[in-house]
Amino acid sequence: MPRPLRVAVVGSGPSGLYAADALASQEALPLEVDVIERLPVPFGLVRYGVAPDHLSIRSVRDTLDKVLDRPGVRFVGNVRVGTDITVTDLHGCFDAVVWTYGASGDRRLGIPGEDLAGSVAATDFVAWYCGHPDADRTLFEDLVPKATGVVVVGIGNVAVDVTRVLAKTVPELDHTDMPQHVLDALGRSQVTDIHVLGRRGPAQATFTTKELRELGELAEADILVDPADLVLDPASQSIVDSDKAVARNLEVMRGWADRVPEGRPRRIHLRFFARPVELRGTEGVQAVVVERTRLTVDGGAEGTGELHEIAANVVVRSVGYRGTALDEVPFDSQRSVIPHVDGRVQRDGAAVPGEYVAGWIKRGPTGIIGTNKKDATATVASLLEDAAAGLLPEPASPDSADFDALLARRGVEVVTTAGWRRIDAAERARGAARGRDRTTIHAAADLLSEARP
Repeated sequence: MPRPLRVAVVGSGPSGLYAADALASQEALPLEVDVIERLPVPFGLVRYGVAPDHLSIRSVRDTLDKVLDRPGVRFVGNVRVGTDITVTDLHGCFDAVVWTYGASGDRRLGIPGEDLAGSVAATDFVAWYCGHPDADRTLFEDLVPKATGVVVVGIGNVAVDVTRVLAKTVPELDHTDMPQHVLDALGRSQVTDIHVLGRRGPAQATFTTKELRELGELAEADILVDPADLVLDPASQSIVDSDKAVARNLEVMRGWADRVPEGRPRRIHLRFFARPVELRGTEGVQAVVVERTRLTVDGGAEGTGELHEIAANVVVRSVGYRGTALDEVPFDSQRSVIPHVDGRVQRDGAAVPGEYVAGWIKRGPTGIIGTNKKDATATVASLLEDAAAGLLPEPASPDSADFDALLARRGVEVVTTAGWRRIDAAERARGAARGRDRTTIHAAADLLSEARP
């Protein structure tokens, strides 16, 4: 009987687990799949990127979790590729490697004052309120209680999530799995005004209607929209006429523009045709200089030269995620992705034997969670085609015990599937003590402690 084909999937977010599922589902070849994750816990941005108050979206974790119970699939957590093991090590132990480690970096605004204290990336803020082990607790637990005016730059779903979390009361968040220290910090917030800036118009915004509508349903926040921003040029009207989702967004925003503010303690200002050009302050951000923009003929935005200031001591940039390079792996620095053809990693115009890519690090940060399933399945099809054609390189130590021994020699404390199950049970127990389904354990040391038998 031939030995099982050994595949390493690096990254345990949706694309990684969908790839593992596709591999485990095929019946043509005997397979063993190790899902290698740098954190002690799986699920990537489903755990650390989806807003904690979006319980229905976060529940996809339960579906993904079942993949780890499939025969031949192992979770190998707390293992850093590039630090604990090298790409060469992986090729020595596996027939194929599938890179699915996502796009966790942030994009910058590139304007003066961006490095002032109080200017932060949405990726870092989201990581903090989701309980990511790498989040800077000191930064945000000092920043959030002092914030009064906030500018959120961006008009996508992440910007909406950040705005909603800052505008909600603690009772509106208490049912979530946020770490208690996050809820405590948010409970001390003094935020009165949140300005959401989009450099283009409402027809070009990328948020979805469900997320947008939630901003108008908060207990203690009025939402303000300038009716003039909702007057559409012919090109924008064409978008609305052809896209039902955009049309629904416009309907929601026009309803807000017609509202009379109720004098609630917080105000959300949704502002289009506005881009920040400078952050001003001495020791920290005190104001944001905003330029009025207009649409160009090709659908972009250009400045008009009309400037004004917004008083704010916190600025959150939410202008996109970007992929980051991994040593020994080809990388397209212009697009921030691993170059590929049909999921096969490319170097100098040729496929790298035994290397594949799926998810955001393959195509960029686009699509919804479900998009990753089709994407991962397509990559796995290329891998299986190459395996059938005998194109995969032969590893020197194609045995799971050899890989485990290598990690042990390196002193890596691996979190197995069983270890993750113990963490899961501990988080559920902490949540039950506070009347919630779960409370996220944030510290890596605590996660590792709970993972141990």
